[in-house]
This record gives sequence, C-alpha cells and structure tokens, in this order.
Amino acid sequence: MNTYSRSLFAAIAVLVASPAAAGAAAEMTVYKTPWCGCCHTWAEAVEKAGYQVSKVDLEDLSSIRKQAGVPAEMKGCHIAAVDGYFLEGHVPLEAVEKLLSERPDVAGLAAPGMPQGSLGMGDDPSASYEVYAVPRQASEAPQVFYRAGSE
Repeated sequence: MNTYSRSLFAAIAVLVASPAAAGAAAEMTVYKTPWCGCCHTWAEAVEKAGYQVSKVDLEDLSSIRKQAGVPAEMKGCHIAAVDGYFLEGHVPLEAVEKLLSERPDVAGLAAPGMPQGSLGMGDDPSASYEVYAVPRQASEAPQVFYRAGSE
C-alpha cells in the first residue's frame, strides 16, 4: 500500500470518526498541499488555540473533499477533520468553536475561496466573509453559519 492510499484511508477514518471524549482537547487532522504557506499558518493557529493537530501533506485533495461531501462551490484552500465534521478552507476559530458547542446536524463548515483577512490569510479581525454550514444531503444548499467580522 503506497503513502497516498494510507493517507486516504486515514482521512476517511478521521472524517467519519465519532466525537472525542468530553474534556479532552479536540483532535484535528489538516489535509493540505505541501507548498501552501497559508494552510500551514492556519494549522499552526488552530494548534495554538489548543487543538491537537496532525498535518497531512497531499499533492491532490480532491479525493478527501469528495469523501467528505464538500460541494465544488464551497472549495477552499485546505480541508480539516474534527469531531466528525469537515472544515473546508480558512474557517475562523470562532466558527469552529460554535460548531463544536452547538453540534448541528451538518457535514461541516466551509469558507469558500481564500478570504482576505481570514485566519491564515492575514488574520484581520475586521475581515468580513461568510462561513457556510454544508448539509449532509447533497440535494440541500449550504446555509450561512457564521459571519466573520460582524460578531
């Protein structure tokens, strides 16, 4: 089994994993391309916030995104898995905390594109962009879950 296959199987396992034990720091796996500096910066910020972060460098993230159910229009820079959810792109820590405390019945969150000022892209607290909740059903449209820069 090659490294890519092992990484893909590990990604699938993390994406469908059950929530972590209460009180323990949430474990997060960040899948990114090896040449992307903003992904590395985002992962470091998440780690500094107290998450246990594992980083997996892959040349192509499309199979991870497909397995997670990330719609093409929600594609961001990298994808992470935490507590049974995916985080696509530069999702701010506040949105991650809201997701994990409210535990909505969604597949994950997405900050499409590479919003200027987002975590990893300058980390400007006044940056304004939307983070979407992506439903588990592909037939349902993503809905705004969090508005960065307005809360």
